[in-house]
Amino acid sequence: MFENLNEKLNSVFKKLKGQGKLTEKNIESGLKEVRMALLEADVHYKVVKTLISDIKTRALGEEVLTSLTPGQQVVKIVNDELTELMGSEHEELSLSGSKPASIMLVGLQGSGKTTTAGKLAVFLKKNNRKPYLVPADVYRPAAIEQLTKLGEQLSVPVFASNTEMNPVDICQNAKEAARLAGCDTIIFDTAGRLHIDEELMDELSRIKEATKPSDILFVADAMTGQDAVNIAKSFESRLDIGGVVLTKMDGDARGGAALSIKAVTGKPVKFIGVGEKLKDLEPFHPDRMSSRILGMGDVLTLIEKAQDMVDEKKAIELEKKLKKNQFTLEDFRDQMVQIRKMGSIKDLLKMIPGVSNNKHFKKLDVDEREFVRIEAIINSMTPKERNRHTIINGSRRKRIAKGSGTQIQDVNKLLKNYAQMLKMIKKLNQGGMRSLGRGMLPF
Repeated sequence: MFENLNEKLNSVFKKLKGQGKLTEKNIESGLKEVRMALLEADVHYKVVKTLISDIKTRALGEEVLTSLTPGQQVVKIVNDELTELMGSEHEELSLSGSKPASIMLVGLQGSGKTTTAGKLAVFLKKNNRKPYLVPADVYRPAAIEQLTKLGEQLSVPVFASNTEMNPVDICQNAKEAARLAGCDTIIFDTAGRLHIDEELMDELSRIKEATKPSDILFVADAMTGQDAVNIAKSFESRLDIGGVVLTKMDGDARGGAALSIKAVTGKPVKFIGVGEKLKDLEPFHPDRMSSRILGMGDVLTLIEKAQDMVDEKKAIELEKKLKKNQFTLEDFRDQMVQIRKMGSIKDLLKMIPGVSNNKHFKKLDVDEREFVRIEAIINSMTPKERNRHTIINGSRRKRIAKGSGTQIQDVNKLLKNYAQMLKMIKKLNQGGMRSLGRGMLPF
């Protein structure tokens, strides 16, 4: 998502930076292209109009026109205005009110509410909460079954509802059940429809009135673009939602919903779904999203992903091994597995400032299957071979290749790259290296 918008905006900025001195005329010309890029990204036309007006007012100010780096100043202004447009700062879940706290998920059928309920449970557990899942969609038996299975998978208790029960009664009774189960946060997975209708809204209003949830999150499929914004506005007018969860943000949608929804509804995006796995739910940070859109990276999210995946105890042990030149193939495999858990390598590289706009990066083709092959090769070695790679002779290489379903050339390539890495680590240590980044793969 945002790749086309990123390319077009950076094309505009490149032209402005090449102008040297900026004038009202070339700023006007640049902003015209920015306007078209935003409209093509499916940003609401009223939002675009206001945004361009605000950028223009600041760009034509004394601060930019007399600046030694006017092009950079314009980029900063666009970054600031995009951040402001999406809400300035991250807004937390509201978990106040009566205990246990409760979160009501609402939205149309197919928007990803049930999966989001599971992802939200993972997020809450990570933040030392004790979630309780409540399947309240009695019109779609598969939804009850799906949430029940998710609960089992996550070791999170689930209220035993069925299609014969009343949704309002389910949610009311679940509050007491959650309290008895020792849980502090309830997640109501409510029913959706293929479109907004009076029956749906009436049921959701009654659930809200009966349970008085701490927060109401509207779950929308980002792939639906402006439809998601318009539907969010309808839900907001009837239920006074507390925020939005945009799902499928890892898809190829143009991204207009993420940029428009706060300005149109007045409600913040609180989370975004960035993948199919249950861990793939990220708190939404407007400043970080703006940086990603402009190709400026997102180092903070990258650090958070690393902190979530890295075992601190193992990281300290690894640091000691690196300093003593004792980095084994087993350590290599373990580090690779940790990094793969963080997501695709290409997506991680995009979070490093300047990388996504690099012409070489755009041509980079990362074959994730290569990591699977490397892991299979190392797993086919004996513990002794993983700790002393120098004993791996021709016959051992043949056995390892056969055991991993690869070619001898693949084994040779891995061992050659590993040997080069050891030389690099040794050279860094001799040069007074204080520390390689904890938990990071040194290649």
